[in-house]
Amino acid sequence: MGLLSLALAASASCTQAVDFKKVLQVTDVSGGWYDAGIVEGKNKLVPTVTFRIKKPADVRLRSLSLNVHFKRIVDPSKPGLEGEEESDEVFLQTVEFTEGTQTSLLPVRSPTGFTGDAPQTRAEMLQHSQFKDFRARVFAKESSTKWVELLTFDIPRTVLTK
Repeated sequence: MGLLSLALAASASCTQAVDFKKVLQVTDVSGGWYDAGIVEGKNKLVPTVTFRIKKPADVRLRSLSLNVHFKRIVDPSKPGLEGEEESDEVFLQTVEFTEGTQTSLLPVRSPTGFTGDAPQTRAEMLQHSQFKDFRARVFAKESSTKWVELLTFDIPRTVLTK
């Protein structure tokens, strides 16, 4: 009976929840508007955020899931959620730490973006009066834990080709 209690205590200590805010670090963050080409005869741009996640070597994670919310900024004077409108979510079910302590570079693109009639260039689309800025919010969780926000990033008005 004593060995069983010891084994249960040891397994419980190995599965303690990790405080993602304290141990995970988001690095190499960049973004812009990816040139998705011509869709239904129109130029298409989609918001994109690229980043890497690092963790300490002594932190063990079974699997890390990410959910990236792309939000239209509807009132730039309001910095929080009240100035945003939901657009899309991109779910990454399993993100692996390829080098033991960091992920590979993760480019995440929203499926929804903006279209413009040719011959309007992509740069002209970004300056159009009806163009709306976007924000990406990156959330992480492990198995049945709660989602934790790791990053808020305003997508710059830059055209990306890759």
